[in-house]
Amino acid sequence: MSGHSKWSSIKHKKGAADAKRGKLFSKLARAIIVAAREGGPDPAANLALQNAIEKARSYSMPKENIERAIARGSGAGTDSEAFEQIVYEGYGPSGIAVIVEALTDNRNRTASDIRHVFTKNEGNLGTVEEVSWQFERRGIILVDADHFEEDSVMLAAAEGGADDVIQDGSSFQVTTSPESLSSVREALEQAGIEIESAETTMVPKTTVELSDEAAARKTLRLIDALEELDDVSEVYANFDIPERLLEAVAS
Repeated sequence: MSGHSKWSSIKHKKGAADAKRGKLFSKLARAIIVAAREGGPDPAANLALQNAIEKARSYSMPKENIERAIARGSGAGTDSEAFEQIVYEGYGPSGIAVIVEALTDNRNRTASDIRHVFTKNEGNLGTVEEVSWQFERRGIILVDADHFEEDSVMLAAAEGGADDVIQDGSSFQVTTSPESLSSVREALEQAGIEIESAETTMVPKTTVELSDEAAARKTLRLIDALEELDDVSEVYANFDIPERLLEAVAS
């Protein structure tokens, strides 16, 4: 999972840049709207909303934006009722497994766009549950390992109910159940530990190592192209890129 979490960290930095353009905030708000609509406006009683808020906070989404999205989702606004969540599964270059979560108001458009991206990037869109068995949903929190001591991170994480803490390159990766993500984040913050990112994700049970630079670039082109689609909220894949290649192919 090493390459997976390193790539997650790089994606988070790229996402921060996207947020400045407003595109990412739009996607984060859409996720909050749908979660609030389906489970109610109280994060304490709505795990999906709680996790959507945690992710929005990780990207420094303003509190008023979050509150406005919750209000839109729980109110009578017609825009909140237009979206539905759809999951697509398939394979990318080198046989990597890919899961795409979308929030859309037009199934046909979204399916066509996603299929086109897979085909253009040497992938194949599959059927429901074709690859999801290769993943499990977990909460992942990343902490900068250059600025915080491992012992302090491990202690605070344990107090919050985390399952594991490992160092992966320049980050500590804190793993939790989806239900414990918020409490672990709160415990870390109360201990004075700054969070790089906190979100629920689909963690691969096993990974495909991409040790060839050409294969790595093809894979990242597919992932980037999927993430650029307006209707796509999340993309998960089971690739692992060795550290010696990661910075080169991600630049």
